[in-house]
Amino acid sequence: MEEHAEKEFITKMQGEYSETVIDHARNPRNVGNIPKCDGFAQGTGECGDTLGIWLKVKDDRIALASFWTDGCGASIACGSITTVLAKDRTIEEAQEIDQDTILEALGGLPEDHVHCAALAAETLNTAIKDYLQLAKFPWKRDYLNNK
Repeated sequence: MEEHAEKEFITKMQGEYSETVIDHARNPRNVGNIPKCDGFAQGTGECGDTLGIWLKVKDDRIALASFWTDGCGASIACGSITTVLAKDRTIEEAQEIDQDTILEALGGLPEDHVHCAALAAETLNTAIKDYLQLAKFPWKRDYLNNK
């Protein structure tokens, strides 16, 4: 991002967003896909933003979590914090991550961006369901990973 545009973006965000949101929007963690992942989901929010979440699971614990979005800074921050929250948790613990968990971890969002947290929570839980479904039928994972 051009230096002038970035300063303008940060100035606008500082009045509306917590430092945690700004940090995760500017320096997102765990961006990109995970090859041969154990669970994946992609969802589209009410504003049209798309968010994908990939999971790598080992011993019933999320070893890696990553995301990608084409959305705004709030969507980026929600995807980033969701992967941070999910990593190292058991599947059962990760299933408890909801919109409120994400909002609390970020220090809140303006009302018109709360749906970004809902999208991140829904996408994470769908990726977990994908993992659980594929865990029942391991041959499906092998088939999908070799396509």
